[in-house]
Amino acid sequence: MDLDVFAAAHRAEWDRLEALLRRRRSRLTGAEADELVVLYQRTATHLSVLQSSAPDPALTGRLTTLVARARSAVVGTRRATWRDAVAFFAAGFPAACYRTRHWWVPTALVFTGLVAALGWWIADSPEVQASIAAPEELREMTRPGGAYESYYSSSPAAAFSAQVWTNNAQVAGMSLAFGALLGLPVLWVLLQNAVNVATGVGLMAASDRLDVFLGLILPHGLLELTAVFVAAGVGLRLGWTVIDPGPRTRLSALGQEGRAALGMAIGLAVVLLVSGAIEGFVTPSGLPTWARIGIGVLAEVAFLAYVFILGKRAVAAGETGDVVASDRQAEVPVAA
Repeated sequence: MDLDVFAAAHRAEWDRLEALLRRRRSRLTGAEADELVVLYQRTATHLSVLQSSAPDPALTGRLTTLVARARSAVVGTRRATWRDAVAFFAAGFPAACYRTRHWWVPTALVFTGLVAALGWWIADSPEVQASIAAPEELREMTRPGGAYESYYSSSPAAAFSAQVWTNNAQVAGMSLAFGALLGLPVLWVLLQNAVNVATGVGLMAASDRLDVFLGLILPHGLLELTAVFVAAGVGLRLGWTVIDPGPRTRLSALGQEGRAALGMAIGLAVVLLVSGAIEGFVTPSGLPTWARIGIGVLAEVAFLAYVFILGKRAVAAGETGDVVASDRQAEVPVAA
């Protein structure tokens, strides 16, 4: 596309739209208001074509600003309300989780298999155990009342829950934020977590105390790791969008998936808050092991039902987890 010819052909429309926007402080006639809407739609299409065919920083910047101002004039300024929050948690968030299930479910399966394999290797190899720590340090970690057990009661429950929630939210946030880097940082975060969990599994199994370890980690770990898997899956999907945006411009595809990922970060923060509360108040409690694990299983089942029942219904109704249509930039497909 010849950029100069394109700009010359449409500059009069852009200038007219800008003039109408400047006059908006005074009253527009009915015909002028209709003209503003038509010019807004045309300019949004021009911007989409320009971004996909002949990106020019100066012209793209002008049209982006012009379209944003026109959108504000046409649809008005929306303010978030409690109704938006309810709609997000009732449809948007579960729909986004359900749409990305083909990424985070395999991630969970691979992670679990890797933890099992590494844990068995550590438990079966004294040489590997010796490379982790000295024998006396290993005994201190795995003995009754040792580091692995006392960790969950090392701080008051409320403070411990807040600390756990903060750490896990950071892990989930990193997975979402760095997904656009082809997903490579997400794989590194997952590998680090797998090694940490496998080390505990292997060392406690070598001391014939695996049941104690599982009784401590399962109550909160099921929901906590599921949230991490969802975040990692979304990050990997975002990375794949960079490689294959489908029938959208790469910028448009990243914008759509990135907005959904930002919403999921908020939803996952709430999920991790629940798992942090379980880790702070249930895991170190005096409840029987079966009761603590049962609470963890109930929380996990509730979340999976929320995603696969409520989320599936929301997706069938057209929900994607993206922001409402009126808040999106107008765009057109650029590929079949």
